[in-house]
Amino acid sequence: MYIAFVSLLTCLLPAASVIVQLSVFKNTTGILPLVGEWFVFWAVGVRLLIAGLRQVVNPQFTAEKIFDIKSAEPLPVVRELGFANISTGILGVCSIFNSSWVMPAAIVGGLFYGLAGLGHVFKKERNLLENVAMYSDLFVFIILFVYIIVTVMTQ
Repeated sequence: MYIAFVSLLTCLLPAASVIVQLSVFKNTTGILPLVGEWFVFWAVGVRLLIAGLRQVVNPQFTAEKIFDIKSAEPLPVVRELGFANISTGILGVCSIFNSSWVMPAAIVGGLFYGLAGLGHVFKKERNLLENVAMYSDLFVFIILFVYIIVTVMTQ
């Protein structure tokens, strides 16, 4: 279920949204603004909001299934991560209603995903779900990094 959730929110739904907006709604703003808008909405907004809610309600999932930590000691820290993810997720979701919020959400979300991905990279042993988290984090980071750099360079 986790792999399907991550795949949907970091690849399939953003890509489908860009394709629909280009083909059905005949958007003429270009592909890059759409990629930024939809990856921020789905990957930063919806994914982090849902992950944050899950971390607040059930911090054991993140501790046990992602990081292989079986003790209850880190659960308050996981819950705090959930609050940060909820906050970032709300920014990403709200960016769909105000395009001037896309760039700040891309910066915050991109930094989070890049740093989290690096944290996974340097861990010696990872399970399947942590590998999914690592690869998806780095994928979103690269997409948002390219969006930010190209947008800034062309303004």
